Amino acid sequence: MKGAVPDGLRELLARAAGDGHAPWRTLLKPGDWILLLAAALLVAVSYPLLWRGGVADRAIVKRDGQLVTELALNIPRKYEVTGAIGTTVIEVQPGRARVLSDPGPRQYCVQQGWLTRASAVAICAPNHVTLQLSGRGGPNGYDTLNY
Repeated sequence: MKGAVPDGLRELLARAAGDGHAPWRTLLKPGDWILLLAAALLVAVSYPLLWRGGVADRAIVKRDGQLVTELALNIPRKYEVTGAIGTTVIEVQPGRARVLSDPGPRQYCVQQGWLTRASAVAICAPNHVTLQLSGRGGPNGYDTLNY
């Protein structure tokens, strides 16, 4: 017969609707809850282990795609790069680097803030200057796939 509901499903729906509980409470058994808890725990534990950009140990500064300098991330300093429309200032602190100032109109590379992971990049497009962190264990050449 068309439209007939199997007896087991009818009984299950009647129980779920009749006792005021949500149907998912009736459908999930204790083993299902254990499995869901184990899966959530696995995700929580694996996230910090797998979502790492690697440890950055140097900052690479380029102008027009050409290497200008490499700065170690263990000594605090400021470095000035003359670009197409003015001077970009790179600031380095232990374990991190940022574009402190840039003559570009929108300041996107300055707003990027501190870069701390290997392969992180700040691009000052109007001034043709880029800041990229490099180091051990970071992905090589696949920025867009990692972020």
